[in-house]
Amino acid sequence: MRTIRHIVDTRAAQQPGATWLIAPETGASMTYAQLQSDSRDLTRFLLGKGLRKGDKVALMLHNGYQTARLLIGVMYGGFMVAPLNLLAQPSQLAYVLEHSDTRVVFTSEEFAERLKTALAGIPRDITVIAINPDATQIFDSAALPEAALPEVTETDDALLMYTSGTTGKPKGCVLSNRSVCAGGEYTSAAHELSAQDRVLCAMPLYHINGQIVTTVAPLVHGGSVVMPHRFSVSGYWEMVARYQCTWINVVPTIIAYLMNAPTPREKGLDVSKVKFCRSASAPLPPELHRAFEEKFGIGIIETFGMTETNAPCFTNPYDPKKRKIGSPGTAWGNEAKVIDPATGKEQPRGTPGELMVRGDNVMTGYYKDPENTAKTLEPDGWMHTGDLGYMDEDGFVFVTGRIKELIIKGGENIAPREIDEALLKHPAVLEAAAVGIPDPNYGQEIMACVILKPGAECTAETLAAFSAQELGKYKTPKIIKFVDELPKGPSGKVQRLKLLES
Repeated sequence: MRTIRHIVDTRAAQQPGATWLIAPETGASMTYAQLQSDSRDLTRFLLGKGLRKGDKVALMLHNGYQTARLLIGVMYGGFMVAPLNLLAQPSQLAYVLEHSDTRVVFTSEEFAERLKTALAGIPRDITVIAINPDATQIFDSAALPEAALPEVTETDDALLMYTSGTTGKPKGCVLSNRSVCAGGEYTSAAHELSAQDRVLCAMPLYHINGQIVTTVAPLVHGGSVVMPHRFSVSGYWEMVARYQCTWINVVPTIIAYLMNAPTPREKGLDVSKVKFCRSASAPLPPELHRAFEEKFGIGIIETFGMTETNAPCFTNPYDPKKRKIGSPGTAWGNEAKVIDPATGKEQPRGTPGELMVRGDNVMTGYYKDPENTAKTLEPDGWMHTGDLGYMDEDGFVFVTGRIKELIIKGGENIAPREIDEALLKHPAVLEAAAVGIPDPNYGQEIMACVILKPGAECTAETLAAFSAQELGKYKTPKIIKFVDELPKGPSGKVQRLKLLES
């Protein structure tokens, strides 16, 4: 049975005293038996508030002991959890809360004012429950009413995630118990994880990566997760060493910042238990990939996933000798193919097109949005990712960009990532992102936004000359802008089209 309840109950029966969660700021930990008991109490609590199976419960909380407990506990009870993006403004929150039909919101004092503003424009009652995300208890279990737990099946909805689109309103991905569990299963199997493994969660729990890869996957393989409030460059390796983590899960932005900080060896820390670093959510430039492995002596497993696929859908092998730098790997758990976007026909190996996936991890559809669901999901289960790329003879995928972000200059297709990677080879560049801009002669020209490394100095002319050497004059950005930050979603993926607003 692929349900969150079945997984939690199985773990509680097989290893009740084993640790599932560690909250480093407080030192509190949670066993599998405690997770099961707390999830049952939460179910009774929500039923006592008048909720019924399938009702939506939103979370607006930083990572913490209670945030993780609520994320799993809501799904355990047969309700649908809807984590809210903590970076969202009141108008965005109002849309998601109203569109999702949310009944209850758990939040903390930190977000009370913003949430109050958002709720003011919603013409129905939503119960707000303020808690401390670090508390080990939020209600008196002895005072809860007795109630039978609703039955939960694989096809019941479990998670409602709103995607941070580049244009228009966000879409709510409906993810069933089966697909949520499949995401955890695929992660555990691909990385050969067991009950002896422990991961550091540096990703927010309002993002699919943090939810599935570092929260659900340990439930599947019986491991544990260390969950700080947020990512910290200065304290990252200390936490890995203190809690003897065996793997770490990051995004390229985190890798870039760790590259500019002292190594564990320089700090006198022992992180020898770390078997690999998993990189996901955005393409990892090959130069950064190689530099990290050389500096830290930790191999990177690059992967690829989406909210619509419950995080993982491609991954490099666990065996370092079989990995390919520059590729997020092969399909794992689900199927994959490349099609011609114009005809829908499958492309031969090596020929670019749109990436398609099909499997148990794929979403049910977009909430209350049959039009976009029909555009994304084919009747036979294949899902349009919207990503461009090709598959080599060994089945490894190489992603070249998003269909909507493709730069078409004078009729030639240019993948923005190609520009990014060329600029990132320059020693002064920390981050770079290219985007197409209107041009009367070519239709589109290229603009690149660049963040320099701390203390580095460089001019646009220097980078343009460097780019011309790497890419040729035609693909060299016409405009190079130096910026302090790049617009990103919660996963760290650059939202290129928002560069046009800068």
